[in-house]
Order: sequence, then C-alpha cells, then structure tokens
Amino acid sequence: MIPNITKGTRMHGLIAYLAGPGRANEHSDPHLVAGSPSIMAWHNDDELNADAAGAIAKELDRARSVLGVEIPGGHVWHCSLSLRAEEGDLTDDKWAAIAQDFMDEMGFTEASGRAPAQWVAIRHGHSKAGNDHIHIAASMVREDGTKWSSWRDFPRAQHAARELEKKYGLEELSPTHSTRGLRPGEREASARRGAPEPERRSLERKVRACATAAADEAEFIRRIRRTGALVRPRYSSGRDDVVVGYSVAERAPKGGRPVWFGGGHLAKDLALPKLRAEWNDTPQAATEAVAEWQAAARGRRPVTIGREAHEPDPQMWEHYSDEVARLRETLRSVPLDDHATWAQVARETSGAFAAWSTATEPTPGPLAAAADELSKTAQLRRYPARPIRSAGPSARGASLMLMAATMGGAGTAAQAIMLRQLLNVAKAVHDMHKASNDLRRARQISHMVKHHLSQVAAALPSAPSPAPATSPVVDSEAAEAVRTSTTGQTQARFAGSVLPPQYEQARTHATTRGGTTRPDIER
Repeated sequence: MIPNITKGTRMHGLIAYLAGPGRANEHSDPHLVAGSPSIMAWHNDDELNADAAGAIAKELDRARSVLGVEIPGGHVWHCSLSLRAEEGDLTDDKWAAIAQDFMDEMGFTEASGRAPAQWVAIRHGHSKAGNDHIHIAASMVREDGTKWSSWRDFPRAQHAARELEKKYGLEELSPTHSTRGLRPGEREASARRGAPEPERRSLERKVRACATAAADEAEFIRRIRRTGALVRPRYSSGRDDVVVGYSVAERAPKGGRPVWFGGGHLAKDLALPKLRAEWNDTPQAATEAVAEWQAAARGRRPVTIGREAHEPDPQMWEHYSDEVARLRETLRSVPLDDHATWAQVARETSGAFAAWSTATEPTPGPLAAAADELSKTAQLRRYPARPIRSAGPSARGASLMLMAATMGGAGTAAQAIMLRQLLNVAKAVHDMHKASNDLRRARQISHMVKHHLSQVAAALPSAPSPAPATSPVVDSEAAEAVRTSTTGQTQARFAGSVLPPQYEQARTHATTRGGTTRPDIER
C-alpha cells in the first residue's frame, strides 16, 4: 500500500476535486468510506454532489475558522492510499477499517491521547492506472485549537502502511528498498508530446549507463554528453571549481525549453556523492572532472577525449563475461541482510542493461525494462554512512563493453554469453528477494526475465557452451502467498462521539514542522 502526502490551503478545493469528475472524468461514484464520527453521522455512503462536498469541507475547516488558527504553509493534509492494480479491489468496509487504523497511527484521532482533528476518507473508483485507492483529507487544526504536527509525516505514513499491510493481508512492500515514482503531470506531459516514456525515465537509464561504464568523473561527463543529453554542474556556494551536484535534461524540440532533473531526483543512488564512491579519487582526476564540468556548463567541446570515443578491445568480451560469472559465484556467500552489497550488485547489473539499451534501442525495449526493474533493488531507503566501493568481481566491465555494442565488438555471440552471465546475476538478486520474503520484487524480476529478456535471448545466437536455466521462477506457493488477501472484517471498535465537537481555544499552540506545500492540492 502506497501513501502519498500533499499539503495545501483550500479545503473546499480539495474536497470539490475528490467529489468531482476528476481531470479526465476518471472519478466514478465518489463517496465517503470513513471519517470523524460527527461527519459520518450526517453523511452516508451515497454518491457525493457539490452541496455535500461543500458541507463536508466546511465541517473539516470549522476548528480553524472558529478558533482563528493559521498554519504556515497550509492547514490541509491530504494523503492517498493506493494498491497496485494487480491486487484487485477491497470492499468499502475494509477500506474504512484501514483508514481508521491509519489515522489512529498518524495521531489525528482520540487514540493519540489528544484532541482529535476532523478528517474524511473518500473513495472514487480506480485511478487511470487501474489502482484501487482512497483519499484522506484532514485538518491540521485539532478541535481544541492545537496543531497536529506534520514533522516526519512521510516516514510515519510509510511505517503505518507497512504495519497495515501485515494486519490486513495486503501485498507487503519492501521496508528496505524505495524508488521515486513518476508524478501524474510527468506522464501527461510525455503523452502530449507523443514521447514513448517520461523524460525522467530515459535520463535515469542514460545516467546509470554512463556512470557504470565510466572509470572516473570526467569520463562520466563526456559519456553523458555523447548520449545527446544536456548536463550541467551545481557548484558549491561562491565557487566555480567545487562541484557538489549535477542536473541533466533531454534536448528540447525547437522552440521548447529543457526540463532539468537533479541526479538524486532521477534515482536515490544517482546523486553525485554516491556515484563518486565508485570512481578513481585522485587530485588529477578531480582537476580533469572540474574542467569537463566547466566545458559542459558553457556548451563547449570536451576538454579531452577518453576511452568513450574508442571501441573496446574485442578480446575483453570474454574477460568481462568471466568476471560477471565470478561475481555470481561470490554472491552465494553474501548474507541476505547485507542490503548495501545487494544494492551495489543490482546497480551494476542495471547499469549494464541500461548501457546495452542506450547503445541499441532507439525506443525503450526489453533491455530498458530490465534496467528499470533491477534499478529498484539498487535504491535503498537508508544507505550506510560510508559508501561501499566495489571490490573483487564486478559487472562494471559489462557496461563498458555493452555501451559499445553498436560498434560491432566481437559480434552477437559474445553478447549472448554476456547476457547469460547477467541473467545469472539477475537470478541471484531474484533469489535474494524470495528468500527475504519480498515476493513482490521476486515476482517482478521473474516477469521481467520471462517476458522481456527472453526476447533478447531469442534474437541472439546460442552461446558456445550450454547455458544453465536462468529464468527465475516463483513457485506456486510463493505466488499464492502474494495473491492472498484476508477477507474477514475487523472487530467492532468504539468510534467516538457522533456529536459535533465543542471547539475551545487552547492555551498554547504546538509548532508544525516539516512537510511540503503543494499548491496543486487546490485543483
């Protein structure tokens, strides 16, 4: 279950949107499934209209308007809770129980030991992607005039969601890995342009491919520029010789403006400090990198020409294929809870497929799908204080060779051998997720291999030596565990008084910290 939080200033605008037809008439039968007792006593599960939406918004806003409490950045708290489309639909009763438990955990109700804040949960059908979901709208002003604190509300919501997944038999998302999802506006913008995918996805693969194939920071910059993408540095304050970050963008069509993304906004593992952990760190390398950053920022030619401009030695295909095979063997001794090492392996393997895709796929294909899927394991919610640097066998050499796949190299037979070894590593990552009971990720990797990489394997000649079975298969018991969802109802619980609350000004007001103001909550 995925929580998504926004904040705003207009309660009426939010409720009107949730009860309305939606941006593309995707909302159907908007109705309440849960909420504060005083609101639920007056509104049932009938389809909401404009009048009902206005009345609900007024009741949610009553404490703030009566007591005159203002919260910098907005008092409207909005959180959607959504399931993956593959999980199917829940009943209104089950969503009601989930919403009540969630708001108890977030501290909006009397269960917090403080005065409650008014809230409602609205269900209005599937999203455009087919996800069953609800929207929760709440006031950040409690009934006694104190303020609900939004400090660390996102990690708190994530923790609550993980607990509710276990309680209600929902598909459990990984507590270890976390990826950055696309915003609806990004999908809509790419659809308007007729692009095959949002820019952030294509840029993520290009950066991942170039970072994995590069031996140092200067080579990374030159490789990015060779893909056709734009790249610019972010300097330390008051300096033009200390680079602390970077942004990339696809070239805009004539008359358009490029949309820039910071490395850390592409993916959590693509921030510049994390990339630097894998590159040579010497005074000379730092000096060369600054020169290349300055040339890129000014739109000038690269300062030097490195190995990115030359075809790798064809004899190295066998060497790097053997290295990936050794990497697979070393993974047998890596503990399941060594998340940093598994993320590093997934990052390198994803980079290899991203390099292959960048070199050979004019539009996103099966190689891009493989890179995107494995990149999810490469991104952790929490990283170790000291970055891990690759030691021993690595898949970085595979990226170097596959980045030059269009130049010929040793031919497709060598690519077939490399694919076999990369599949073995993907199988190891799959087995790690399965053994860790992360069945969702294991199933997604299995699907990727069977339905995407099998297309690549079919287009290549047979490897010279017999290839072991590399397609990870999730057994029927594991698959059944993922699909299982409890259907029983929760026990009855005391929901509190249904009488309208008595609003009294508190003596002191708590300070609201953290959170992000999102003006689009009003739409």
